[in-house]
Amino acid sequence: MKLISSRDNPLYKRLLRVADGKRDPAVERGREGYRVLLEGVHLCQSWLERVGEPELALFDIQRLEAHEELQALAQALHPDSRIGLDSRLSAGLSQVGHGQGVYFLVSAPAPELPSVIDHNCLWLDRIQDPGNVGTLLRTAAAAGLRHAYLSRGCAAAWSAKVLRSAQGAHFALSIHEHVDLPAACGKLRVPLVATSLSDATALYDAELPRNCAWVFGNEGQGVDAGLLARADLKVFIPQAENVESLNVGVAAGVCLFEQRRRAGGQTPHGV
Repeated sequence: MKLISSRDNPLYKRLLRVADGKRDPAVERGREGYRVLLEGVHLCQSWLERVGEPELALFDIQRLEAHEELQALAQALHPDSRIGLDSRLSAGLSQVGHGQGVYFLVSAPAPELPSVIDHNCLWLDRIQDPGNVGTLLRTAAAAGLRHAYLSRGCAAAWSAKVLRSAQGAHFALSIHEHVDLPAACGKLRVPLVATSLSDATALYDAELPRNCAWVFGNEGQGVDAGLLARADLKVFIPQAENVESLNVGVAAGVCLFEQRRRAGGQTPHGV
């Protein structure tokens, strides 16, 4: 296994840029240039199981020698992709206080926008907090949805904070970023359902479609007014008086699992 022990190593400098969310200088601009660094055993194992080999797999060499879990992961990879890092360099790539000493360099999937949207799906309108985006993706995947559409202005789906919050949900979803949601309404073959605090029906009284596009809006402003006007159904979640409205991630969980409950606890059709 090749070992990197100097911060001046060109590959290590490249990895630092990717870890900081900057463009990878080793590739051309465009969809194929969207490189990300996955961190941690769970995320790396999930990528290997659901997607395949990473471009590079980087291991803290001291941790690798001491931990069987890391050794098993390394053995599952092609030898040419495995690179050892001095512990100090490995820590320099970490986005958490106590990293696990393993990273995958991968190209983030960039699926084509479908010509028709006829499936149960999640639409996120300018959700800016990475933790919220990750929670929303994780919640959608747990509720059985398989498609997510993120507008311009959302936190980057494959950023380190979103990846940590989603805990592997990325690999159960087809995630579309920078989507013009109003324009995408023309592709819809299922109802658009939005959460709203005005002119809306209580969630538990509403006739929820078996399949729909659920749109959840910006933490402070809610769903864009133009998009809200195009909603086929607007719902609100009844709650105790004199209490602030629910966090968008919690609200989505209530809505999506109410829909799933009505479907008998099963994933709605057409996903």
